[in-house]
Amino acid sequence: MVTRRMFIVSGIVASGGLAIGYALMPYTTLGRARKIAGKPDASMLTTWVRIGTDNSVTVIVPHSEMGQGVHTSLPMMLAEELDADWSLVRMEQAPADMAFANVGLARGFLRGDKSIPGVLSGPADFTFRKIAELMNLQLTGGSTSVRFTGVDGMRRTGAAARAMLIKAAAQKWSVPELEIVARQSKLTHASGKSATYGEMATAAAELDVPSNVQLKRKSDYTIVGRPIKRFDIPSKVDGSARFGVDLRLPNMSFAVVAASPVFGGKLKSVDEAPAKSMRGVRQIVKLPDAVAVVADNTWRANQALMALRPEWDEGPNAATSSASIFAAMDAALDAGKFKSDFSIGNVDAALKDARKVIGHAYRVPYLAHATMETMNCTAHFDNGKLTIWGGFQDGLGARAKAAKFAGIPIDDVTLNHTAMGGGFGRRGSTLNYLQHAIGVARQVQGPVQLVFTREEDMTQDYYRHGSVSRMNAALDDKGKVTAWLHQFTEKFDPPEATMVNYDFANQASRYVKGLNPIPWGPWRSVDHTQMGFFIESFVDELAHEARQDPFEFRRAHLSAAPRHKAVLELAASMAGWDKRPAAGQARGIALREAFGTIVAQVAEVALTKDGRVRVLNIWSAVDPGEVVNPATFTAQIQGGAVYGLTAALYGEITIAKGRVMQRNFTEYDMVRMGDVPRHEVRFIESGAPTGGAGEPGTAPIAAAVGNAIFALTGQRIRELPFKNFDLKTGTRIAAL
Repeated sequence: MVTRRMFIVSGIVASGGLAIGYALMPYTTLGRARKIAGKPDASMLTTWVRIGTDNSVTVIVPHSEMGQGVHTSLPMMLAEELDADWSLVRMEQAPADMAFANVGLARGFLRGDKSIPGVLSGPADFTFRKIAELMNLQLTGGSTSVRFTGVDGMRRTGAAARAMLIKAAAQKWSVPELEIVARQSKLTHASGKSATYGEMATAAAELDVPSNVQLKRKSDYTIVGRPIKRFDIPSKVDGSARFGVDLRLPNMSFAVVAASPVFGGKLKSVDEAPAKSMRGVRQIVKLPDAVAVVADNTWRANQALMALRPEWDEGPNAATSSASIFAAMDAALDAGKFKSDFSIGNVDAALKDARKVIGHAYRVPYLAHATMETMNCTAHFDNGKLTIWGGFQDGLGARAKAAKFAGIPIDDVTLNHTAMGGGFGRRGSTLNYLQHAIGVARQVQGPVQLVFTREEDMTQDYYRHGSVSRMNAALDDKGKVTAWLHQFTEKFDPPEATMVNYDFANQASRYVKGLNPIPWGPWRSVDHTQMGFFIESFVDELAHEARQDPFEFRRAHLSAAPRHKAVLELAASMAGWDKRPAAGQARGIALREAFGTIVAQVAEVALTKDGRVRVLNIWSAVDPGEVVNPATFTAQIQGGAVYGLTAALYGEITIAKGRVMQRNFTEYDMVRMGDVPRHEVRFIESGAPTGGAGEPGTAPIAAAVGNAIFALTGQRIRELPFKNFDLKTGTRIAAL
């Protein structure tokens, strides 16, 4: 059936004058795509697949590669449905052009988990494409690449291209289409006729692209489900990959920028003389909220920048501090003017009538993204047109933003992708570095590469928000939860992050907003990172109050969630939960569903001689519905856990006098390679709708470690990061 959301949006698009004849649906921009990405010796059958005369298959991927492996996983999904020979498959990143707007992403979001009747597939595809074009949709984030673009785009595209090749062969050979076999990039017929895909591609490209295609059964897969080597790894290993900071162009200048250290501040004045006299300096550029030095290399630009002493109008946030921010959060929770998140049953009555009510408060700090490659962008104005180079999570969206920043039409902006040294949400919609690069380039002759120093990157980020959570629950005499109330500050994405899957008859979640005075940006797993710690720490506390084993307590509350129960049981089995850990060690467990994937993690910890926690082992059981590339998925669960472990152990951005106090890795520590725990990952392929890979591994880890600390020391730490506490006594050892 068609979802209400899809029906409403379809109506909006149609009423806006975008509904046109079926003959133009759904690939109205294919001609434009062919002009941009076509090759003389190849034929583009659809926007995302090009077949060469040498029988090569090039998959054009509308997502960015940040190390998550989508430049391999998505071609796998298309090649599977195309029945291509994998050794002949290549990959290109889609240009940042409207012709490559991500219709699969729009389709996946709007359709949800509902199927579309065949009679409506054409109009629906048209609607999705137009929405993607209107939204400049090429975003990489939210663990959507495989579960939306792959499922709703790449598979359908591969199947459509296969059908076109078969139809072209049937017409040429004058045989029924059903008699033609397509396999391993070759078409054959029982009569002995045969052709490669490359030989039939030109004729196939003349056909209409079908909108309603039959997909393969999983039992027939030959590519998906195998641990395929990633396309992006060789160049990153041998050094041939070119990141944004590697770019070199003729007559290029290099710029380093210093923005107002107080969020919302403006540049008042700056004496340019100390920098102008320094070697290599070409220009000082003033922007409304920043000053930049342009030189013949980045080092000289930075040395000159440090010689400047700009004066700032610090604005209204000059007195903001971490203490004032969290005090405002506590006051807002005390005031009780909540927005309703969700409600099941009557939680207030259940709490009022309960014999035993447990309540605790939790807190997490602001966090930076801290990508290894700092923010950077190269920009060049030439005859009123703008060209930019950099790593972006949303190429088409960044191009639209660049046009807005520059005040020119989007068609006068060209965006060139480079390799990306980490994203985690920072290189998506939070583009202050792009805005600064364009502002500087306007005043400079030739291309200019603007680079954030590590200090600028750390202090001019868009941060994961700090949050305070207050949890209350009621237990009956048998240790069953009869009421669950969650009240917290701030709510962003995704909307379901606060949901719990346990059998709690009465539930409610409420929140207050508008308490975040510093720039917010999506951070790996978004609200799941806070909610995973809040919810699964409190569930552990309820188990202790009920005098039950934390694993058994959770399992007893999952009778209506068999997938979650199976994942929980697998994680416990992997960790040997029924066996006592070695002396001086303990285990903690946590369970979260994030982005359609269920993850249960067990963390095993010990204390170091100086009383710090060391995570020795992690076991992750994962149900994503299906696994496209098990090698990549395993790496993503492991990488997500390490990213979350850094946040749990060390991550903290603090504010004083409106400024970020942490300026480099000496103050914003991270889990180093020597401290990474052993981590075993196993999958359950339940056949449920495909879930995401990049972020679910981040969500439960902080709670799993915190629960293990409690099991080891008896101290319940309800605030992150753990480094701020004496784990033997539970007392805070670091100031707010």
